[in-house]
Amino acid sequence: MQQDYTYAVARIRCRETRLLSEADISQLVSAKDSESAVRMLRDKGWGENNADNGIDELIAAEEDKLWAFISEIVPDMSVFGFLSVPNDYHNLKVAVKCITRGIKPDGMFIYSAPTDPDKLYELLLKREYDSLPEHLKEPAKEAVTILLQTSDGQLCDMVADKACLEHVYRLGKENDSDIIKLYCELFVAFADIKIAVRAAKTGKPLELIRRAVAQCDSLDAQKLAFAASLGYDDITAYIANTRYSSAVEALNTSMSAFEKWGDDYLTGVLKPQKWEPFGVGPVVAYILARENELKAVRLILSAKQNNLPEEIVKERLRMMYV
Repeated sequence: MQQDYTYAVARIRCRETRLLSEADISQLVSAKDSESAVRMLRDKGWGENNADNGIDELIAAEEDKLWAFISEIVPDMSVFGFLSVPNDYHNLKVAVKCITRGIKPDGMFIYSAPTDPDKLYELLLKREYDSLPEHLKEPAKEAVTILLQTSDGQLCDMVADKACLEHVYRLGKENDSDIIKLYCELFVAFADIKIAVRAAKTGKPLELIRRAVAQCDSLDAQKLAFAASLGYDDITAYIANTRYSSAVEALNTSMSAFEKWGDDYLTGVLKPQKWEPFGVGPVVAYILARENELKAVRLILSAKQNNLPEEIVKERLRMMYV
């Protein structure tokens, strides 16, 4: 297995030198306007030649470049299913709501998903659940039933979201890569914490919270749900006694601060992959580092367009991989 990624890791080592550094990000933040920031990015090879596109087009072009490069160096892309499968569940929620409300899903699907969203929509429209991929059959049936019987969009989302968490967690458990196992563990744990905090702040009952959180090794989902039913302070008291104790300060600041903490935590555990000579780990780390870079650039350019102060941007920026 490791031998298969020797070539890929060698190519990744070269590409890592093109990632934006902390100094590059600081220059972008200090640019006088979004046009100046975009010129800096184009000088580093971002975007298409002679293109004059907006932020979304620029980011989309770089996203396409990322996955074109990965597909070029990795023979079997299915190993990265844990990164793309959440898009299936996003598309499921979109399709179910559109079908039950009699509207078209134009522009709402994410097409970088394992399941063709248009095919998903057609199968749901005909209620052909058995023709869906195995992981979507039961969530699709339950979500459609909930919306038709109760019109409860939040409960519909909850069903799909929990199915997504359980699926990602299962993919991590089944994978031989330690870094993929760790990513999937953190993906579920961080999602559970956000669910618990939001439930506590909106006064959700214990039964509903238990339906939303997914079990993982680093958090006891039932204890977390019970804490959330008691109140926010009980959540932070529980988290303070887990490996995520450093998240409490961020949670006490805001949910966006917690999300930044989570991204920085993940970047921190990925950095050792720079020195791994074999295996899929360095490839996974590069993908996630590139995605983090794209988030940072989107934030900076959007802030420039909306004349937000540099201080606010700096507070929200994530740690960079290089």
